[in-house]
Amino acid sequence: MPSGTGKTVSLLSLIVAYQQYYPEHRKLIYCSREYLLHEIRFEYIKFDSMSGTMSEIEKALAELKALMKYRAEQLGYEEEFRGLGLTSRKNLCLHPTVKREKSGAIVDAKCRSLTARFVKEKKNRGENVPVCIYHDNLELKEPHNLVDPGVYTLDSLMRYCEQEKICPYFASRRMMSFCNVIIYSYHYLLDPKIAERVSKELSKDCIVVFDEAHNIDNVCIESLSTDITNDSLRKATRGAQNLETKISEMKEKDKEKLVDEYAKLVEGLKDASEAQAEDAFMSNPALPDDLLTEAVPGNIRRAEHFVAFLKRFIEYLKTRMKVRQVISETPPSFLAHLKEYTFIEKKPLRFCAERLSSLVRTLELTNIEDYQPLQEVATFATLVATYEKGFLLILEPYESDTAEVPNPVLHFTCLDAAIAIKPVFDRFSSVIITSGTISPLEMYPKILGFSTVVQESYSMTLARRSFLPMIVTRGSDQVAISSGFQVRNEPSVVRNYGHLLTEFSKLTPDGMVVFFPSYLYMESIISMWQGMGILDEVWKYKLILVETPDAQETSLALETYRTACCNGRGAILLCVARGKVSEGIDFDHQYGRTVLCIGVPFQYTESRILKARLEFLRETYRIRENDFLSFDAMRHAAQCLGRVLRGKDDYGIMVLADRRFLKKRNQLPRWINQALLDSEVNLSTDMAFGIAKKFLRNMAQPFKPSDQEGISTWSLEDLEKFKEKEEEEAIRELMIAEEKTKDNLLNQKDQEMTDILDDDELEASMMDLE
Repeated sequence: MPSGTGKTVSLLSLIVAYQQYYPEHRKLIYCSREYLLHEIRFEYIKFDSMSGTMSEIEKALAELKALMKYRAEQLGYEEEFRGLGLTSRKNLCLHPTVKREKSGAIVDAKCRSLTARFVKEKKNRGENVPVCIYHDNLELKEPHNLVDPGVYTLDSLMRYCEQEKICPYFASRRMMSFCNVIIYSYHYLLDPKIAERVSKELSKDCIVVFDEAHNIDNVCIESLSTDITNDSLRKATRGAQNLETKISEMKEKDKEKLVDEYAKLVEGLKDASEAQAEDAFMSNPALPDDLLTEAVPGNIRRAEHFVAFLKRFIEYLKTRMKVRQVISETPPSFLAHLKEYTFIEKKPLRFCAERLSSLVRTLELTNIEDYQPLQEVATFATLVATYEKGFLLILEPYESDTAEVPNPVLHFTCLDAAIAIKPVFDRFSSVIITSGTISPLEMYPKILGFSTVVQESYSMTLARRSFLPMIVTRGSDQVAISSGFQVRNEPSVVRNYGHLLTEFSKLTPDGMVVFFPSYLYMESIISMWQGMGILDEVWKYKLILVETPDAQETSLALETYRTACCNGRGAILLCVARGKVSEGIDFDHQYGRTVLCIGVPFQYTESRILKARLEFLRETYRIRENDFLSFDAMRHAAQCLGRVLRGKDDYGIMVLADRRFLKKRNQLPRWINQALLDSEVNLSTDMAFGIAKKFLRNMAQPFKPSDQEGISTWSLEDLEKFKEKEEEEAIRELMIAEEKTKDNLLNQKDQEMTDILDDDELEASMMDLE
């Protein structure tokens, strides 16, 4: 089912009804996407960081709020219920100076410098240190009642907390144990660095839903992968030197704190309150089952010894980065080389993240952002020493094969998505994975390593045919069109794609979105279209705007696109299938009447990380390279197509323009595949224009909400009729089954009688012979 057709509210209504019916009230954890870039939604005229960064979370909260309001109207009373959303500090901060910062990392660091435990202790001792009044006011309220019962969107939570003068971020985090529904990003459950701090206290009977989960395998892989660059190593060295200075200062002023920390590490004790501290510098990046519970090794217990250890490890990494050829090796191979040249053992490396966090806490550091690169190195050290299988280290000395200036990057990449999601399946008994473009279904259990209890794909019921999918395979000159490397730059192919764009720009009202496989191909074909005069022709009918890798430029392009669609000029947005627009922006109603997918959006197959993952999937899960690449390309293509259909009253044209889509038709989601008629595949561009014109003419006819009644929207009477019909069908099937059982029994008895008669006849014939 595509977005906008009631998937989220259906899940929420079912689970909330289940929660309220059974006395144990199992908690619902609803995970959705969260965007970290400044994107916009078209409902807003002004730029608003709240409107784009949390669109999916905010939408789910709004659906839940509407659902609970409806339940209260139907039941005649309001249920005791809490629903909250959680996002980053940056999006929920009320502090007048901190919230002005644009970088999330700086907001986190400044927040910790105002809310850390040692800052409060200094304030209590009478020292003049800045604190956050919103955070301090939380202590004045009851821990289980920081927020009144009800469902709060992120906007309404901000307003409520502003009124109560409390911190929305920490109020939401502390209330998680007392909520019926929690809605937040995947990362709060899948990324061990975040999950350890945020989701550790959640009970095992929680119901977990991963919505918009078509890319969940990539989220799992990213949560356990990290990159090291020369720049980050230089900054890490500075961070280590700053730590040395701070240690020397503390030895002179307050040596007891370092002694106490050493004593705890010797005994292998972890202060539980510190482990769960809200102001923790970093959590262990390894998964819970892989954490060591023993004491920290002796050679990194003393603060100065640990810093020297880190500096030695950083210098080793700098030496490795000087290599001018590509290196690909497993973690055991890397550790063996490390031990040979530096005598650094595997065990102390595993404790790096934990030990650094302890040291930063002991030194009472406030300018945390200065130590972020050092944190990255500690994360890398812990991960490389913890995991052996399913991971690979790849050192790429140049940005591309043609580059001459070295810019090395050391990738520690996770190849197995099942590693990150396994703790979720092990811990929670009810996990639901859903998306409008999660197809083919059979691939996900393989790559995530789980067995399905229920696996279902639902079609969509519409009162009219409101979307028109088509596969265009050739131009008007009958030359096959494709973005394949062999033919993509041929003049005939480029001209046919240009003709397709021009004609659809003429017949499409308002907005039109065009997706390309990559930025490189988009820039190349735009340049060739300009030379052929195609863009000048398109410009007569619509404004042309282009997505770029820069978030601010893209936001400006989207705002201009929105304005052009609203004032009647119309616009075309040229963007990339794996970019920000394809994942995060909804082109509902006039903002997207046609989506044109030029070429199959395959990944860059020369990527060494992708090659390593494909090899791993082939050897471990018996998934062939072509099967995975095709699956990945088609889920992104489906995601692009789904951008223009955002509800049952919306309509749009979906064009897949590449001959290769013809063979991959069955990999599209069921709701698209069912609407794709045999007469609308393998089309030429001229045939496609004719079909599109007829479709738009039909869509222009008046359509009232009442036309959907009894077809795509049901009343209670319709539902009761359907239930009666189902019950009648079930009774009829039981009666048929009973009749079949009776017939089988009678046949069996007749067969037994026949066998008995046959035996008697045989005995008689034997007597006659005697």
